[in-house]
Order: sequence, then structure tokens, then C-alpha cells
Amino acid sequence: MLRDQRRFKFDWVTIIIFLLLVGFGYVNILSASHVGEVTSYFDLDQSYGKQTIFIGLTFVLIILILSFEAKFYERFASIIYLAAILALVGLFIFGKDVNGARSWYGIGSMTIQPSEFAKFATALAVAKYISDMQTNMQTIKDQIKVTAIIVVPALLILLQNDAGSTIVYLAFFFVFYREGLQQVYLVIGFSLIILAVLGLKFGALIAGLVTAVVLTIAYFFRKKKRGSIFQYIIILLVCIGFSYGVKLFYEHGLKAHQQNRISLWLRLEKDPAKLERMKKEEAYNLIQSEQAISSGGWTGKGFLEGTRTTGKFVPEQHTDYIFSTVGEEWGFLGSSFVVILFVVLILRILFLAESQKSQFSRVYGYGVASILFIHFTINTGMVMGLIPTVGIPLPFFSYGGSGLWGFTILLFIFIKLDSNKINEW
Repeated sequence: MLRDQRRFKFDWVTIIIFLLLVGFGYVNILSASHVGEVTSYFDLDQSYGKQTIFIGLTFVLIILILSFEAKFYERFASIIYLAAILALVGLFIFGKDVNGARSWYGIGSMTIQPSEFAKFATALAVAKYISDMQTNMQTIKDQIKVTAIIVVPALLILLQNDAGSTIVYLAFFFVFYREGLQQVYLVIGFSLIILAVLGLKFGALIAGLVTAVVLTIAYFFRKKKRGSIFQYIIILLVCIGFSYGVKLFYEHGLKAHQQNRISLWLRLEKDPAKLERMKKEEAYNLIQSEQAISSGGWTGKGFLEGTRTTGKFVPEQHTDYIFSTVGEEWGFLGSSFVVILFVVLILRILFLAESQKSQFSRVYGYGVASILFIHFTINTGMVMGLIPTVGIPLPFFSYGGSGLWGFTILLFIFIKLDSNKINEW
């Protein structure tokens, strides 16, 4: 009897944070998207009216997710993943182009973005594979197989010209690390990112010089398993070659607007005339976003009182740039409140993930936390100019049905799995 009573004990801390984010997000979407007087919150000609419907359907979706047995998600993880892959493939035939990306299915006046649902499907597939008794994350074979699980959807999304959503799949490497992937992979990954930035900013030779200094220090301070000088020379040459490769990819592999966004971020452009043009084009959204946030001060200008928000200075402010609305109308305190909510949510999910008795549930929980972390970090960093502009939404906050539903499914599957952990003894 006790077992049955505790079966549906959901984590209300997580649910309350979810409700706060969705509710506060709606308030800011209303402010950023309304035109004139708000006469009806169900006005489908306005983005906030559509978001009202999306939120209403979200609660129906939550009931549906929680009504399935927890084992359902583990049992059918592979089928769900395959369905998500087929949905991504179908976009090449039936997809609708929006802002240069072929990432949506058109259904009447509405659109559905499969990449938002592919995230939870991939998280389920990764959890399913890693939790298999025969999987050993210490072996190269299993590392390649589990990497393939995330590469397939990521590549399909990249081919649809949606680089922002592709980056999110890097989140799964945090999951791999938790489940036994050697630390050296993370070290190599972060080192390559630093090397790429150094190569673009200062050139391959300077990046090589920095690498040589680091390798020299490592050689003299590493007493055990030092290796030969020849090995260090090989590593140095590979790093220099990588820096040159990044430079070539930047110049010939990226599109002009992508180059300009990175150039503005790293301050690579020296031509004043071109720099001024870039600020009016690629950097326009960012500059307006930064000005909106800085104008909010400590307490903000107040709901519906943001001059840059109501004046529509920030294009698409209710979507990827929604955080700038928070900064202008709710100030530093309101922005801090949102940041704290996300930090607490992510930490709470990690805490719950560690308490799971099932490896499948734990791995999935880490997948949820990692995806939310990447989205939150990139989106807020983007609107404040800390990282290059990347088009990804702020979870539970930005306008859009696909994004809201995708993140809701992602989170509430874990809430369902967590509610069942008492039965996993």
C-alpha cells in the first residue's frame, strides 16, 4: 500500500520553478509582442495570444506525459528516437523555409519544429544505450556508438541551416563524462576551443607559441609518464595545424553573416567603414539588446514601460532576445531572479539525478540538466554580448509552441522517472 501511495510523489520544487519560468516568460512575451492596447489574451493575431494557447496545451501535454508508466520511456526510447530522426529527415522533402532555415513543418498558419523534440528523444536514446548492461563507456567501441547517437540528429539539423540547435548536442558530452568517459576528452575539447579562439584572434603562430609554453611547463612539472620530447613536438605541430584549419574554415566554410558575428565578438575587423556597416546589420540586434538591458538599472522601468521593448527596437525580442525584455523592464533584480531560477532548476535536476536507483533515469536526468544548461548559458550570454550571436531560445521563456512543448516533455519525463524511483528498489 505504501508503495502505491508514493508512486506519484512528484518533485514539486522542480514543478514550481517550471511554473514560475513559464509564467514570468509569458509576462515578458506579452510586453515584447503586444501592439497597442491588449484587448484579449487569446488574440491569435498577436504572439502573446498564440502563446496563451501554447501554454494551455502544455498542461494537457503534462497530464499525458505523467499518465504513462515510467518504464514506458525506457522501453520505447529507441522507437521515439527513430521517430524523431524520421521527422528531421522529412524536413528535406516537406519542410518549410523560415528565415533561411528549413526546420519547420507548416500546418495551416502554424509551424512545428522537429529539432525541439529531437532533444528529448536523443536524451532518451543516450540513456537507453548507456544503461545497457553490455555498454562500457571506457571502451572506444561504445564511445563511438553513443557519439553516433548524438551526431546523427545534430548533422541533420546542421544541414537544415540551424547551427544554433546543433551546438546544443555538445551538452551530451557532460553526460558521457559522468558515466565514465575519460577526463582527457574534456581537457582536449576545452583546449581545442581555446586554441581556436587564439588562432582566430592572434593567428596560428601565436596559438602555437602559447601551446609550446604550456607543453614545456607540462614536460618539466610532470614527473611520471612524462613521455618523449618527440611526442610533445608532434602535439605542438598538430595544434598549429588545427589553428590553421580553424582559420581556413572560418574564411571559406562559414557564411558571411556567421563570419561577421564571430568577427564582432572577437573584434577582428579593423576597417572602420566595414565595422560600422556590420554594427548596423549583424550586430544591430545585439546592440539594441545590450542597450535595453543596461537601461533597466537596478529595478527596471516597469511592466509595459520599457521604451526599447514597446518601441520594438530589438527585432524578434519575444523569441531569442526575450532576456533583454527582462533586463529593461525588471532590471538587475528581475534578471537575477531569472538566473537564480535556472541555476536552482539545473542544480535540482542534478541532485535528483544522483538520487536515482536506475542508471537510465540518472543518465536521462543528466541529459536534461545539460541541455537546459547549454540553452540558458548560450542564450543569456548571447543577449549580453558575452558570446557570438546564436539563435537558440531561452527554455520555458521564449515564445514558441515547439520550444515550450519540447522542453516541457524533456523535463516532465524526468519528473515522471523520478517519481518512480521508490519502485526501483
